[in-house]
Amino acid sequence: MVKIAVCGAAGRMGGRIIAAISETEGVELSGALERPGHPMLGMDAGMLAGLGSNNVKITDDLNAVVAGCDVLIDFTTPKVSLKNLEACALQKKSIVIGSTGFTPEERALAVELARDIPAVLAPNMSVGVNVCFKVLKDVAKTLGDDFDVEIVELHHNKKKDAPSGTAVRMGEVVAEALGRDYNKVANYHREGICGERTKEEIGMQTVRGGDIVGEHTVYFIGMGERIELTHRAMTRDMFSRGSVRAAKWVVGKAAGLYDMQDVLGLR
Repeated sequence: MVKIAVCGAAGRMGGRIIAAISETEGVELSGALERPGHPMLGMDAGMLAGLGSNNVKITDDLNAVVAGCDVLIDFTTPKVSLKNLEACALQKKSIVIGSTGFTPEERALAVELARDIPAVLAPNMSVGVNVCFKVLKDVAKTLGDDFDVEIVELHHNKKKDAPSGTAVRMGEVVAEALGRDYNKVANYHREGICGERTKEEIGMQTVRGGDIVGEHTVYFIGMGERIELTHRAMTRDMFSRGSVRAAKWVVGKAAGLYDMQDVLGLR
């Protein structure tokens, strides 16, 4: 039985992950973590998730939660995730991170901290999105430089980072397939007399509003034709199920930083 702890256990995503754990064979909830001072500390994690009592109390004791688990699932912020990754590394426990908005420096630190433990870090835990990553690579390679690439992403009005980690990863996948440096060709803003579109650029547009869970469309636009690849997330359950799948997979793996392409065998 794989023992899973959840960070951010009192939040919307945390509750869905706890629900997914309860529905998955071979795993159990061993700990529920929240930030110091959170109003839900001491409450039953199962009750908060709408499952009934599971006798796992929400705590702010990171070291105790890590000690009692095989793997920690973290959907928080890069700063918190790196702190949790460090705690897991010290106790030789696995971790699954679904946080987005990592800077290149934070990403490099995650790689460094994961030298001694197996860790999964992915901007999107959805099986469908990760299939899209693979398809995008193949489509971009086939179309080559004759098609302009534009990416549009939509999320709810509470999302803090922009563009989304998923949209950035889509751009990176396409850029890699076309032999471009994403950081040099990504275009996040057009306004006024900005000149003609360059052949190499990858446009990235962001929409925020309402309760949109997540929608990403990649446009390959040629002369007289275009291809649109869209993924729409209807609920957060796809992310929670994917994270639990990753947690089961990562325990016992060799040390290093993995992503959902590894978990799903898509490489």
